[in-house]
Amino acid sequence: MKKGLIITIDGPSGAGKSTLSRLLAKKLGYISMDTGAMYRAVAVAAERHGIGPDDATGLKALCDGLEIRFERDGQGEKVLLNGEDVSQAIRTPEMSLLSSAVSACREVRVAMVRLQREMGAEGGYVLEGRDTGTAVFPDADLKFFLLATPEERGRRRFLELTAKGEKVDLQRTIEEMAARDKADSEREHSPLVRAEDAVAVDTTGLSIDEVLDKMLNIVCSNPAFRSLPTEPVR
Repeated sequence: MKKGLIITIDGPSGAGKSTLSRLLAKKLGYISMDTGAMYRAVAVAAERHGIGPDDATGLKALCDGLEIRFERDGQGEKVLLNGEDVSQAIRTPEMSLLSSAVSACREVRVAMVRLQREMGAEGGYVLEGRDTGTAVFPDADLKFFLLATPEERGRRRFLELTAKGEKVDLQRTIEEMAARDKADSEREHSPLVRAEDAVAVDTTGLSIDEVLDKMLNIVCSNPAFRSLPTEPVR
């Protein structure tokens, strides 16, 4: 018997996917799987080993030897790469751009999709990324596609980085966001697109709590969710 639904959350960078995936999973008692973090982890490993984003053979060999998993403790969720906590290392602007290039490699996507499907097969997962509802789990029980303007997403990223003490420029951050959108939408393998059966949620001008309430209402009204012997949403 499935442990729960398979819920996917896709959308461009900065739309709120990571935060909302974690919050939604916590409310439902599910596990949050940040698929974007997995590609970022590959990017970190590739940089450390001197493997370029165009080296398909090198990237394939690299992925075959990587262990990526998620762990939750009292401090929050961590991304572990071969047992090392890389939660901070994967969030730099450089890794954001490199992960987009690395994820365009077919061999990398095949390896990560296989791992994601293995991890989420029994249900009870909230997956977030850019193609979780189209390429990873096209038959997911429920799909969301989060939206926000490039200016809004760039502003959010700018505030996130400055809060960490990093020196960044707002306009450059917005431009980098637009460049990431272009790269993700135009890549050959699994480009960023909205699944036809995904529920679109525009997060522009809304608080995290407001968006979370919208998503929870949609989940709780889903027939498949209501038929599960699950505990009430906390």
